[in-house]
Amino acid sequence: MSVTPETSTNKLTFRRYKEGDTKVKRWQEKIFQASYSYKCPTYVQSTPPCQGSCPAGEDIRSYLAIARGTEKPPMGADGKPTMPWQEYAWRRLTEANPFPSVMGRVCPAPCESGCNRNEVEDHVGINSVEHFLGEYAIANKLSYAKPQKKTGKKVAIIGGGPAGLSCAYQLALKGHEVTIFDEREFLGGMMRYGIPGFRTPREVLDAEIQRILDLGVKARMKCRIGTDVTLAELRQDYDAVFLGMGAQAGRALPIPEADAANVVTATAFLRAFNDGRLRHVGRRVVVVGGGDTSIDVATVARRLGHIENVKATDVEGAIAGRMAQDVAEISAKQGAEVTLTSIFGIDKMQANKHEIEQALAEGIAIRGGLSPVALVRGPDGRATALRVAQCEAKMVGPKLEIKVIPGTEEDIPADLIVSAIGQAVDFTGLEEFNNGKGAVSADKNYQIVGQAGTFAGGDLIRPHLLTTAIGHGSIAADGIDRFLAGEDLERRPKIDVHIFDLKRKLVEKGLQLGETHEPIRGTDASNAAVHNYEDRSDRYVIPHDKLFLGHFSYTPRMKRKIITLDAKTALGNFQERIEPLGEVEAINEAKRCMSCGMCFECDNCVVYCPQLAVKRVPKKEATTGRYVYTDYDRCIGCHICADVCPTGYIQMGLGE
Repeated sequence: MSVTPETSTNKLTFRRYKEGDTKVKRWQEKIFQASYSYKCPTYVQSTPPCQGSCPAGEDIRSYLAIARGTEKPPMGADGKPTMPWQEYAWRRLTEANPFPSVMGRVCPAPCESGCNRNEVEDHVGINSVEHFLGEYAIANKLSYAKPQKKTGKKVAIIGGGPAGLSCAYQLALKGHEVTIFDEREFLGGMMRYGIPGFRTPREVLDAEIQRILDLGVKARMKCRIGTDVTLAELRQDYDAVFLGMGAQAGRALPIPEADAANVVTATAFLRAFNDGRLRHVGRRVVVVGGGDTSIDVATVARRLGHIENVKATDVEGAIAGRMAQDVAEISAKQGAEVTLTSIFGIDKMQANKHEIEQALAEGIAIRGGLSPVALVRGPDGRATALRVAQCEAKMVGPKLEIKVIPGTEEDIPADLIVSAIGQAVDFTGLEEFNNGKGAVSADKNYQIVGQAGTFAGGDLIRPHLLTTAIGHGSIAADGIDRFLAGEDLERRPKIDVHIFDLKRKLVEKGLQLGETHEPIRGTDASNAAVHNYEDRSDRYVIPHDKLFLGHFSYTPRMKRKIITLDAKTALGNFQERIEPLGEVEAINEAKRCMSCGMCFECDNCVVYCPQLAVKRVPKKEATTGRYVYTDYDRCIGCHICADVCPTGYIQMGLGE
């Protein structure tokens, strides 16, 4: 058993023995109780909390297992791996998410918040390994394998953002003909027009989109459904339709007469910047929000700064399609004074903590507990300040309640005010889909209620993360595929994510499956899996208290290098701030994964079994997830193998 070195200055969160313990707890007592426990070990594959927390449904544990070397790429006839491990891991990752390099940069990583390793010392850097694999794929020009058969079915995708592209990708892999309709000049949606280029380099985004187009996906740009093409025409020409146009309209400030010329929404601000139309801002900028979008607005405003004397040459001759930051560098700018206000305190803001820290370091003033109450206007009607008041905000069920404290009003001077308090769907030409609440109502398969063959996903269901939209697109593609095949839409599992497939590993190994049944289980008469194996991944997320945390020693996280700017260096700096891990670092970080709910071949159960009942599966028959088995003629039900299993893969059953 691994232990924490006494020389370590870092304390583990988990300790098997607490301060003051004087007695060693022995396992003999459990052995003596075996005569009436009537239990034997069973091998249970469960979903780890990282995957259960991933909105895109990535099989995180699997690609980390490949990176660490636990799961090997399939072997060819020559006895050599058919592909490098990096490619194998990338292909496993992109079964769910075709944008690993983009999401590896911008996803707030709810998977890491859910990681059981937080109970030991720190979460696994899942996002950083994803980033590494995405960069490897671009550098090595990896592409997706085209489907061998075409179905002859045609699907129209409305919107080329993360939801639409994800759905198109999955449908193309299933052999359907897909066409994306988008009103913008380029594909990408909020990944392109809502996130600044120093967070998502455009060459990276373009590379990951091009892979999808290379599958045969068509795109009709500058084409708005409901205006340029009617919905009736789509339904006539296509067998199914997916709505993924997102929530591209920003929400105005909830105050009277918030329509001054210099008061804009965050989506309009970022779109103008990413289009190259926004070159500079006023000297004083106030951003109202608290989420990641408001941080993006504030950091862009800080970088653009302002110019004292605007000349015609600042805008003349700008080349269409140039990066906004390139155009911005035409002007000699001075730093903008940027203030970001939030109804919540800084510690409770929804924005990523790291992004908040970066913004503060760049000289952006963040003030929590303030609610906008009015605009202060000048003689020309333009806003000169935002009047705010201290407030108390809390969630009461699904509703947000804001209580403004009278007598606490103050004015924050502003040349530009940006509302980053949410987004709205533009239903122009598509009014029939509006459920009356500014969104679309869909079932668990993301089929629009009452409209067979029409599906939806992403922000028009509910504004959330980019990875959430990717997950919606993937699930909707499954529903569309079944609809096109004339099948009833299946009931989605409780835990709706991609999971490790033992059957695939058996096929890769060339093992005969024998008589199997779904879900695949082992029995005393079948060699399909380990005896008494069960896959509960569709309904059970394994918690940390089912693991043997004492197995894991303190291992610091391999952190990516992040460039932190200050108030001076941020001005005009549009360089990427985050660098990917190197190969060795990515492997070492993957080794920190505790493989919750799946065997990672540590041999604890074999070593500690007092009856020699737990044995390794013969090498010729072994695969990932099929590494050990129990000789039940020897087993006495002492529980030791389950107690020392670090991953919780071994659980006691057969008798309850």
